Amino acid sequence: MRHLYVSVVLLQLVGTCLCQFPRPCANSVGLRTKECCPVWDGDGSVCGAMSGRGFCTEVEVSEEPHGPQYPHRGIDDRERWPLAFFNRTCRCAGNYGGFNCGECRFGYWGSNCAEYRESVRRNILTMSPTEQQKFISYLNLAKNTINRDYVISTATRAEMGENGENPMFSDINSYDLFVWMHYYVSRDAFLGGPGNVWRDIDFAHESAAFLPWHRVYLLHWENEIRKLTGDFNFTIPYWDWRDSPSCEVCTDALMGGRSPLNPNLISPASVFSSWKVICTQPEEYNSREALCNTTGEGPLMRNPGNHDTNRVPRLPTTADVDFTVGLPEYESGSMDRFSNMSFRNVIEGFASSMSGMAVPGQSTMHNALHVFMNGTMSSVQGSANDPIFLLHHAFIDSIFERWLRAHQPLRTTYPRSNAPIGHNDGYYMVPFLPLYRNGDYFLSDKALGFEYAYLLDPGQRFVQEYLTPYLQQAQQIWQWLLGAGILGALIAAIVAALLIVARRKWKRNAKKKRAPSYGERQPLLQSSSEEGSSSYQTTL
Repeated sequence: MRHLYVSVVLLQLVGTCLCQFPRPCANSVGLRTKECCPVWDGDGSVCGAMSGRGFCTEVEVSEEPHGPQYPHRGIDDRERWPLAFFNRTCRCAGNYGGFNCGECRFGYWGSNCAEYRESVRRNILTMSPTEQQKFISYLNLAKNTINRDYVISTATRAEMGENGENPMFSDINSYDLFVWMHYYVSRDAFLGGPGNVWRDIDFAHESAAFLPWHRVYLLHWENEIRKLTGDFNFTIPYWDWRDSPSCEVCTDALMGGRSPLNPNLISPASVFSSWKVICTQPEEYNSREALCNTTGEGPLMRNPGNHDTNRVPRLPTTADVDFTVGLPEYESGSMDRFSNMSFRNVIEGFASSMSGMAVPGQSTMHNALHVFMNGTMSSVQGSANDPIFLLHHAFIDSIFERWLRAHQPLRTTYPRSNAPIGHNDGYYMVPFLPLYRNGDYFLSDKALGFEYAYLLDPGQRFVQEYLTPYLQQAQQIWQWLLGAGILGALIAAIVAALLIVARRKWKRNAKKKRAPSYGERQPLLQSSSEEGSSSYQTTL
């Protein structure tokens, strides 16, 4: 708990907002001044300074050396992020966040961001059909709604002119914004000239930042859906794929079944069959030395199980996960995909989940699911096009949470220097703005305001996974239940009244039958109790 408290204190100086680029900064003025400190409408001041929410300040990047995997310097916009674009941004105080400090940081709510609230991510397979359909409808809404706060860059900083005279930004829908971000953070570096690229570079994979980066990514995704839908109880569900023989979520009721016309496509009965993907052609971008833009590149593809079984013999098991969580070291050796006995390298899937040793040419754990899907999700840069990506990474994040709770690592456990570029503790995550240091998110989900249903204690878990779905269903149909209850009460009252009337009528008829028509009825005489007789004298 002491480590958690220290981490929470460090987070007080960290804002919460995503990139790519906030609209107020994506223009010639922002590029020329290299300043992204928008006004907060709440008080009309830059970064909400008049209300004490934040202030505009110089960006200070880490100067710690990175590893030898990337030997270049000064040729890629992501180096020393975000200095190629901005050197002044908002720094939010306390629990405030957002690109202008107009929002709250993760886990906090209210006009003054003083209310801490813990949201619970649940297993999609235990959610009610109504909840499942609501999640799918939210995905589709995000896919068809232009994001109001952010745009993407469609060119490198150099192409936009020394003074930003040629800003090249584009609108994008809220779902594809995150697809583009995942592409941008993992794309190859342009070295100059068509096809001349450096491939051994990735600011969110193959090293220490893999887990913190995707944790922040999912938190931002949740935040955008909440703003879009107004459903501030929304959380990303997870798919617990341990010991699964097949893709349990690949049904038309969930993430889309297999098309009967083409096994590589999604069933026409699923809304996802109409989705168009972006950022799935890295070789074409490299040949043109161009960035991916918002152009659709064809349908979402998926053919689960028809993959290279030599590379992925099976989906991960409970035993695989338990072994992985038991590894005590977060990083080791070269801190890349060749690391041995590294929790990060095993859970990412470059090392064996039975021995802990690196296994080139094979994919385990996280990577195994991507390969198993055998389609759009199997290519790193375009994998976020498939909505299963979210379910999968939510479960990977839950395994990260299990490891944090089991080992309670110090902040110093996270590598401070010599990790591959973009992965040191003090490096700002690409391409988020304001700014997030990798090491600041090497901490429990409790500090970030969320939890996983299957990690709750048994009582809380029963409420979240079993009772809550029924209560939510009842809440949605309470008017029908109330009407049915009132109608039932009325029917019961009428039936009771009829029974009472009928019983009284029967009694009256019975009395008439017992009375003789020829004379007065004699009283019933019973022998004295003193005589011990139990016989009755009846009327003749």
